Amino acid sequence: MKTYGDELGVVTVTYSPGEVLDRFLDTLAKATTRPVHVILADNGSTDGAPEKAAAERAEVRFVPTGGNLGYGGAANRGVAELPDEVGWVVVVNPDIEWGAGSLDTLVEAASRWPRGGVFGPLIRETTGEVYPSARLLPSLGKGFGHAALGKVWPGNPWTRQYRQETNAVTERAAGWLSGSCLVIRREAFDSVDGFDSTYFMYFEDVDLGDRMGRAGWLNVYVPSAEVVHLGGHATARASDRMLKAHHDSAYKYLADRHFGPWWAPLRLAIRAGLALRLKLELRTGRAAPATHH
Repeated sequence: MKTYGDELGVVTVTYSPGEVLDRFLDTLAKATTRPVHVILADNGSTDGAPEKAAAERAEVRFVPTGGNLGYGGAANRGVAELPDEVGWVVVVNPDIEWGAGSLDTLVEAASRWPRGGVFGPLIRETTGEVYPSARLLPSLGKGFGHAALGKVWPGNPWTRQYRQETNAVTERAAGWLSGSCLVIRREAFDSVDGFDSTYFMYFEDVDLGDRMGRAGWLNVYVPSAEVVHLGGHATARASDRMLKAHHDSAYKYLADRHFGPWWAPLRLAIRAGLALRLKLELRTGRAAPATHH
């Protein structure tokens, strides 16, 4: 297996991020005392913000992906641009505001978790509310309960268990961590061939967490590190399309884990249930989920 140095590389996928990108980069300087390599893996921005940031900041590189590859594909492209000195890869949304020392805290946690492959911080909304970013992997039972009742009965037991809302806010291993902010051991990232780029958006972080676990790595929630999520700017402009992408990805995740002819009736039931749910959400004009899933 290839060996890497101990430097930090930050990869953020941009798609006309607007003014939040400057806030992201300004606060990044306070998140770590280490020098960082920053890659803006750009999926076709038209607002000029990523190019401007790269022109004004020596540590930032603008890397066009050649189109809109989706989140995971663009993140993989960005990671491939990092030099071998980078052993810690940060994959993060550009609408994150970093807490002071948060990146150093996440990397330091690795010394306590030698089999930790992915580390995630506590994520706050702009309201101050804690977002449940460390969750169980979706199972059919919890998945159906959460999908069917999550919107109409948010406090239902399946949703609460899946989102791990009743767990104490302590450092612990989780099934998966929100892809809005991840610190990844690069050798672990290589061992699972990075993100599955066939997910356009949503569930690529759930899939990564599952495959990390299968490969013997841990997904570690580190709430002593904090960031703030400023909002899903890219998805706000195309909510119907993003709602469909969310449901398509949910189906792909479950279908990939229940393949073969004997699972065909279940896959049909899942597809029908998700199609009905999408139809109802489009009819009610419900917004697409934010990009931190």
